[in-house]
Amino acid sequence: SPLVTESLAPCALASFSAAGLGALVNNRAIDGWYRTLAKPSWNPPDEVFAPVWTALYAAMALAAWLVWQRKQHEPARGALTLWWIQLLLNLGWSIAFFGLESPAGGLVTITMLWLALAATTVGFFRVRRLPGWLMVPYLAWVSFASALNFAIWRLN
Repeated sequence: SPLVTESLAPCALASFSAAGLGALVNNRAIDGWYRTLAKPSWNPPDEVFAPVWTALYAAMALAAWLVWQRKQHEPARGALTLWWIQLLLNLGWSIAFFGLESPAGGLVTITMLWLALAATTVGFFRVRRLPGWLMVPYLAWVSFASALNFAIWRLN
């Protein structure tokens, strides 16, 4: 359908482009600098991150597409703007934490990401319930990642 080709594909492309760019930055640091960091005992194994993030990027793409379907409504436009902001901050966290090897920079960025993501989630709920619920696991994961980033910053 034209709706799918005009909105789902760009949402998925945007979401997974951010994922891919973030992975490029992350993967270079994971086997080097990141291995040298002290981490809390509750730090998940490295193998957990890729499948979790893949599911979250798919869910955020689907959520954006569902909101896009209502783009003629004012709340949808604002919510989609917030979605783009959180997506850029998501990539920014990878750059700050892994690319710049800065847990402190990552902490500042993930705090901004969490705020933008919370606003996006609320905005999506105002447009449609399903996209809001699709963002909740991502918000929960970023909450966990924020606590982990804080712990790594404190330990190092």
